[in-house]
Amino acid sequence: MDKKLKIFNGQILTPGGIIENGTLLTSGTLISEIREGDIEAPGAISINAAGHYVSPGFIDMHVHGGGGHDFMDGTVEAFLKIAQTHAEYGTTSLMPTTLTCENEDLFRTLELYKQADKENISGAQFLGIHLEGPYFSINQSGAQDPRYIRDPDPKEYKEILSRSSDIKRWSAAPELKGALEFAQYLSLKGILVALAHTDALYDEVLVGFKNGYRLATHFYSCMSGVTRKNGFRYAGAIEAAYLIDEMDVEVIADGLHCPGPLLKLIYKIKGSRHTALITDAMRAAGMPPGESILGNRRHGLKVIVEDGVAKLEDRSSFAGSVATADQLVRTMILMAEVPLTEAVRMMTETPARILGIQDRKGALAAGKDADIVIFDNAIEVQKTIVQGKIIYSKD
Repeated sequence: MDKKLKIFNGQILTPGGIIENGTLLTSGTLISEIREGDIEAPGAISINAAGHYVSPGFIDMHVHGGGGHDFMDGTVEAFLKIAQTHAEYGTTSLMPTTLTCENEDLFRTLELYKQADKENISGAQFLGIHLEGPYFSINQSGAQDPRYIRDPDPKEYKEILSRSSDIKRWSAAPELKGALEFAQYLSLKGILVALAHTDALYDEVLVGFKNGYRLATHFYSCMSGVTRKNGFRYAGAIEAAYLIDEMDVEVIADGLHCPGPLLKLIYKIKGSRHTALITDAMRAAGMPPGESILGNRRHGLKVIVEDGVAKLEDRSSFAGSVATADQLVRTMILMAEVPLTEAVRMMTETPARILGIQDRKGALAAGKDADIVIFDNAIEVQKTIVQGKIIYSKD
């Protein structure tokens, strides 16, 4: 018999608006009913939302680690601990993300994903792998290891794709030699192609968009803006993402990678329907400040976590985010002055649509996955529910 949940006395965030004093029922892994007032549900586990918000679960489409672990550590335990850590902050599904690395390490990560996905029963659900790199501009490498950065090689990326059907997204620089053919090939296979770590000018991004680059990865970070050559100004990837109405952007909305004024600008131009919030979190998310490692624990990059962000050891640049999903929503409300419902949409409905999973995730409605987060007015998570199972409870 399917387990049933009854969440009552909550402010339920639905596509049609907020249902005050609403009740939500689940049956098995799905939502079965939502309406105002009480609903009789004999045998259901009752959860009193105590007037808090009942929201779709947060979807993090770009995350590297958390809780002291990285997806490239080479263990199933790392995958599971990261999923558990982010579930505590309202994330019900996430996309494990790699860094540029030796192909041997990448293949190992792809193998471990498949095993971890089967064992992941107490954390945020996995949505497939996101490969970040190695096809980047060396000038925009950021914290990516420059030893592994190169142009797309058809033989190489076809071999990588032949080894795993779990790759659902790949980020690359569209201006590189072979980058358009790369995007065309991936698009035909239904893989989301995103531009990242790029020095592309507007015209190059426009051509890239027409060939499959539909998303701007960690918008503003490691991405060209207005540049000057021989006295003339040229629009870069940032301006292109603004000007191409249909292009989606994802933002590390921790208030540091993009400060308040930039978050306001992004929201003003792209809006909540084309802006997804991401943590881009490394292993130190959910951990105290101090020394940490970006990427593989054995030979990753040493970093310092302070001021709410990971930095290179010489403090010359950011080296990664330590954000959590609840923080992103809170920041958009407090710093960008975005309405709560719009901030939540950028963490739920919009990433679901970008990833092509809006038929089952990203909104609270009968028939959709019972991925639910309950949080208070300060966006402090009280409960996280993944496919009808309570994964995290604050009390």
